[in-house]
Amino acid sequence: MAIASAILVVPFGLLFLLSGFIINVLQAICFLLIRPISKNSYRKINRVVAELLWVELVWLIDWWAHVKIRVYMDPEEYKLMGTEHALLVANHRSDIDWLVGWVLAQRSGCLGSALAVMKKSSKFLPVIGWSMWFSEYVFLERSWAKDEITLKSGLRRLKDFPRPFWLALFVEGTRFTKAKLLAAQEYAASAGLPVPRNVLIPRTKGFVSAVTNMRTFVPAIYDATVSVPKSQPSPTMLRILRGQPSVIHVHIKRRLMKDLPENEDGIAQWCKDIFVAKDALLDKHLAADTFGEEQFQDIGRPMKPLLVVLSWSCLLIFGTVKLFQWSPFLSSWKGIAVSAGTLAIVTIIMHIFIAFSQSERSTPAKVVPAKPKNGVPSDTNRDKQN
Repeated sequence: MAIASAILVVPFGLLFLLSGFIINVLQAICFLLIRPISKNSYRKINRVVAELLWVELVWLIDWWAHVKIRVYMDPEEYKLMGTEHALLVANHRSDIDWLVGWVLAQRSGCLGSALAVMKKSSKFLPVIGWSMWFSEYVFLERSWAKDEITLKSGLRRLKDFPRPFWLALFVEGTRFTKAKLLAAQEYAASAGLPVPRNVLIPRTKGFVSAVTNMRTFVPAIYDATVSVPKSQPSPTMLRILRGQPSVIHVHIKRRLMKDLPENEDGIAQWCKDIFVAKDALLDKHLAADTFGEEQFQDIGRPMKPLLVVLSWSCLLIFGTVKLFQWSPFLSSWKGIAVSAGTLAIVTIIMHIFIAFSQSERSTPAKVVPAKPKNGVPSDTNRDKQN
């Protein structure tokens, strides 16, 4: 089914991959020639270049599938988005939470500097993963023994970032599914923790490291809670590529980094507490189908994604026509075979992108019931994988 859907959008896949390879080449040139001279200049240029790629995916949300993202946030806090460094902490509810984050970053003017903590395999994805690597995303292996130093160095590297950035961190460690929720509920019951209903239990080591290493230069945490109204289908990459609409609600609370506890145990408990609060907030959303209309912020649908996609389309169509005119090989049977092979490769890569985004194929959280020590529940076993 995924391949059949990808075939329907091969033109977009071809556009995205060809433009993406151009972007990757530009990023590689800047990385080799500019970054050794001036890291800040490289970052400023890469911010603009990367946005030309990411905005194509924003176009999918806004103009192709017409997915509506409704943001609920205090108006004064909303004005600050895009003007400051921020750590974005959200529940991992759907297959496209990362794409929702990119839409919000685009509206705030910092799409090119929207970063995330990702699993290591992501950086090997053609175009998308390569661009993430050039943009200084942090890639982890999901083994704390290996990841602790990698995460610490990756976070500290952002201290001199020249433009406001967002760093997205999904502390649940995996995407939400019913099976994973059942495992989390079993663990919580055995460990004497609050039993979740709508979220997974956060694995706090990465969050503690992020706060510890970034609190001196990141002023705020954007505490985001994502939900889909009962009347709406859950959005997936497959549905978006088919052009099928949906609605997503996002509640965001700006929390000051300076207000967090100073010690690691306190930071970990703070993280657990906000997920208990998210769970209660999602209960209210489930009952009312809204986060509260008085906090609704209209993020609109800007023209920039549409203009970028149209510009890329015109450029690539012009280049393709000129190439066919210049090379008689492309008009031969061999040329036709090469063209058909190229389309097949595009279809396969699109299938890989779709499969990679699906929550049912994401790595399950390894939950091991903890044995209480001295009457105090412990989540050490579960955190070993974070």
